Amino acid sequence: MAKCTIGPYGHPSGKIGNVVFYMLNGQPVCRLIGRAGKPSLKQLANRQGMSVTMDLVTALADFINVSFKLEAEGTVRNAYNLATSYNKKQALTGEYPNIKVDYSKVVLSYGSLEMAADMKVSKGEDGINLSWDTNVLRNGDNDDILMLAVRHPTSTRASTFLNAARRSDGSCFIPIHEERMIDEQMEVYVCFKSANEKLISDSFYVGNLNGQAETDGEKFEKEKYKAVKARFDQVAADYEKKRNSYDSGILQSKSFRQLSTEYHALKEKLKHLPGKPS
Repeated sequence: MAKCTIGPYGHPSGKIGNVVFYMLNGQPVCRLIGRAGKPSLKQLANRQGMSVTMDLVTALADFINVSFKLEAEGTVRNAYNLATSYNKKQALTGEYPNIKVDYSKVVLSYGSLEMAADMKVSKGEDGINLSWDTNVLRNGDNDDILMLAVRHPTSTRASTFLNAARRSDGSCFIPIHEERMIDEQMEVYVCFKSANEKLISDSFYVGNLNGQAETDGEKFEKEKYKAVKARFDQVAADYEKKRNSYDSGILQSKSFRQLSTEYHALKEKLKHLPGKPS
């Protein structure tokens, strides 16, 4: 995408050849359209990275529209654009085709308001408990509002609470209404906004509850390892039986040579194949 500066006849609008011109957030821009060629590995990685980021940001959109509102003011970008940009650059880990979110690095707000110290989270019977230090050291106030987001990666959803508590409360209970979600992976984030909504803090990753769920890629790797291991066990039993028979006719046969080749190939493959049980 490129910016399209205004010429003597104004800026164009619509499609001209394989270029389309339009307005985006008050700026004239243009994009090339047409049939794309075969994507490179770098392009595939970029696409997967964007897809993973969009899944994260879309689930947290209600929170982000408030938490990045101040950051977006006075720019041509909106809160959603900023969250997408920050997290695509900072919160992804792994290589294509196994790119995923590093939840400890997710960014949900930037600001100068003071974050509370000693933020802790624990799971209750039907929700989560939060606690924090109420002491104000810099520019916080007792009536600052706690915003909280809980990402549920297994269900690709999020629970957001934009007015969860006051800073002076020091603790709060957050109900998780769907029973199955309380036992699934949860990633918890908070930030504070001032009562007049003119200041906001950096977001803070409070932590994980219930551990990490397996990704689709990890599940695929485990299933692949199990299939190769099952074949190896079958081949190994046959190989050892024939190798220990001391029958020269069997050991010199073409079928045994093929069996030996497959045995050693599978044995070497299992050494380097991901998905091995820990």
